[in-house]
Amino acid sequence: MIFLAQVIATLGSVIAQITLSITVYQRTQSPLLSSLTFALGFAPYVFGATLLSAVADRHPARNVMVACQAISCVVVAAMALPGMPLPVLLVLLLVLGTVAPVFQGARAASLPDLLSGSGYALGRSLLRLVSQSTQIIGFAVGGLLLLVMTASQALLAAAAGFGLAVLLLRFGTRRRPARQPEGGAHGSVARASLSGVRQVLAVPGLRPLLLLTWLPPAFAVAPEALASPYADELGGGPAAVGLLLCAAPAGSVVGELLAGTLFTARTRVRMVLPTAVLMFLPLLGFAFRPGLWASVALLTVCGLGFTYAMGLDQRVLDATPEELRGRALTITLAGLMIAQGLGFAAAGAVAEFLPPHIVIVIVGFLGLLTLAWCGVSMRPRKDGRATRLPAADQAA
Repeated sequence: MIFLAQVIATLGSVIAQITLSITVYQRTQSPLLSSLTFALGFAPYVFGATLLSAVADRHPARNVMVACQAISCVVVAAMALPGMPLPVLLVLLLVLGTVAPVFQGARAASLPDLLSGSGYALGRSLLRLVSQSTQIIGFAVGGLLLLVMTASQALLAAAAGFGLAVLLLRFGTRRRPARQPEGGAHGSVARASLSGVRQVLAVPGLRPLLLLTWLPPAFAVAPEALASPYADELGGGPAAVGLLLCAAPAGSVVGELLAGTLFTARTRVRMVLPTAVLMFLPLLGFAFRPGLWASVALLTVCGLGFTYAMGLDQRVLDATPEELRGRALTITLAGLMIAQGLGFAAAGAVAEFLPPHIVIVIVGFLGLLTLAWCGVSMRPRKDGRATRLPAADQAA
């Protein structure tokens, strides 16, 4: 039921986002404001992660997920009210983005309760595949809905999706106790969340894993961010842009399916860094300004590198104390979203001064240097507090 609720909620979120973006453009005729509408959906992640992450540990995961989806349902329904002022719409969008990391953290923290051992990494992999596929479908569905519905009706349809997710989570999942020990919930949620951030970052061996989770994807999104200008550089049109955008996600889907079926948990954990290298090594080939199909092939191989997240997910889980699991995973997911957003912005800014294919090559070098640095930081320490072999590895 969690997976089905995830699909429905993601569809609702994407439909709301594309509808609101089009609504803002229709009212303002400003492409900048329209694009910023998408950015506002990611900006609040930092607030949700730092000020609300303790919610995922203080309360049962089912209660947190149901509450987040209920808030989303009400917020999107409010967006659908006719004549809603634009500033109010944007504030509501900020609320939607603030509760998103709390929901994702609670959902991720509940998976180890449902999937034991290496099943957690496989479950996270399946959620990624579902999320990627649903986002693509959601944009298509949103566009089709706006052909036959008004913006308000499309937003109401999205709100109905969140409402259905509430019902699925409430009546289709089992209530499990909160992870925080009895009597451990003292002080405000914001104070506990900020304290949790410090505690998470202080866990021995966890900080290098978090950096390895956040930094490589921040560089790896550059080809996606520059798909349109690079296609234009090659003389291609919208079809070329679509091929470039689909290449890496297609490689990622294939990679996760192969790794999940052919590799053991032990192999996936050991292959984290070697697999991650695939994200960046093919980007060096853009120094030769390859044609469209060669570029698609290179980016597809890059997508295979995203499979590194399967082994890394297990390492993060094994390095995290159970009482901090909800906060740690909320912070992990939020940091990933923020890093990718910054990566998009940075790649576009540099491409204002350099040709797109040169920017992609630079990003490839920086990505490889980042992986080398993360690898050094994960080496065993003299005090014995090294990044240890995860339990999943030992049990495989």
